[in-house]
Amino acid sequence: MSNPLKQLAGETAIYGFSSILARILNFLFVPLYTRTLTQMQYGVVTEFMAYIAILQVVLVLGLETGCFRFANKEGEDPRKVYSGALLTVFGLNLAFLAAMVAFSGPLSAALGYAGYQRLIIYVAAILFCDSITAILFAKLRQEHKAVKFAILKTIKIFTELGANLFLFFVFPAQPDFTYPIFAIFVSCVLCLALFVPDIVRLRLTWDKSVVKRMLVYSIPLMVAALPGVANDFLDRVLFRFFDTSSEQWLATLGVYQAAVKLAVIMNLFIQMFRYAAEPFFFQRARDKGSRELYAVVMEYFTAFCGLVFVGVIAYIDVISLFLGRDFRVGIGVVPVMLLSYMLLGMLFNVSMWYKLSGRTNMAIWITLAGLAVTAVVNIVFMPRFSYWASAFAHLTSYLVMFILSAALGQKYYPIPYKWGRLLLIFGLMAIAYFGMLFVADFPSLFTRLALNTAITALYAGAAGLLLRCRPVPQA
Repeated sequence: MSNPLKQLAGETAIYGFSSILARILNFLFVPLYTRTLTQMQYGVVTEFMAYIAILQVVLVLGLETGCFRFANKEGEDPRKVYSGALLTVFGLNLAFLAAMVAFSGPLSAALGYAGYQRLIIYVAAILFCDSITAILFAKLRQEHKAVKFAILKTIKIFTELGANLFLFFVFPAQPDFTYPIFAIFVSCVLCLALFVPDIVRLRLTWDKSVVKRMLVYSIPLMVAALPGVANDFLDRVLFRFFDTSSEQWLATLGVYQAAVKLAVIMNLFIQMFRYAAEPFFFQRARDKGSRELYAVVMEYFTAFCGLVFVGVIAYIDVISLFLGRDFRVGIGVVPVMLLSYMLLGMLFNVSMWYKLSGRTNMAIWITLAGLAVTAVVNIVFMPRFSYWASAFAHLTSYLVMFILSAALGQKYYPIPYKWGRLLLIFGLMAIAYFGMLFVADFPSLFTRLALNTAITALYAGAAGLLLRCRPVPQA
């Protein structure tokens, strides 16, 4: 392909279809949850989703990236790579599921949800299914089977949607916080069942030497990713101990989570980009001019994230209506979270150096630094500023990790990023943002939306002109 960015963009679009659909439906669940659940009930859902996110990293052992690394390595058999990864993850997760079933009663009581031990079992089963399918989805990405990937993800998404609709509108009971978790459980079980033919065709074999080499490479990535994910979700856990309204911490957590959901569009683009970009970066690593290509990718990524940021701020008055009235008090943190997620996406780009160079141990120290910042900011400021401390903790932490990773990357795996051009994109975003703050004083909603649309278009035009000045390296 003459222009490698076209391949990346094409696969990003296909992966993005299922990601967009998932995020859109997830976003559409917010009006449902914030109108049928109380603030405290939605807080419970948020807390358990944080546990799922953190434990998922541990239970996959970093083997998704390990599979990309070894399946592309000369002399390695891709079938043995994926078989070993799948059997390793299956054994670990089966043991975890059995332990959670055995101790579900004491665990639920210790968390303050006595009588809801089924919630512990649902979470363990979700993790079991998702960890196994994570390896199988990685195999589809490695083989560039983006369409099949998107179809299976779409089926999973609509299953969760159907389960939610049935539970909230058909099931003859008062809605509670177990409904959203159970809907995810149903969708995960079906998704794993759909992968059974792929598992059979893989003809599973165990090669101890292959698994050992993968684990040596992957476990540091898992250890590094764990502080990263903990960094993303630690604030949800700390609400229990440090929130200003300690007696109502679940309600405050519910308000915060609802506001964060409005930043979902930025996370959406980052997720769909990562699906396509990670295998793309590995496969292009040997190409001439690959590092120049990575630098160009960063500029396009940053400019598009800037468009997402400006676009969400432009229509925040309309977007906020998706929340139930009781949850709109937290809308002010949305710009902070949008910018935080943008920095997180840029961090993904600059952190590819330690994956491509094999220096995965460095990732641990970078993410631990970010986790330390998150913990300190939340512990010190949450008792006074509640969820505002959480939002700025994300922003500060991602910025610190970005600076550390970029600096170390220039030492060990230099990529010619044009920092001046990236700062110029942020300058364009700042001009657009402050222009919209001025427009916010206009009393007419129609006038505000019209002027904000014009500002968004001006940003897009200016960013587009900037990108056209940068040639794309050819394969």
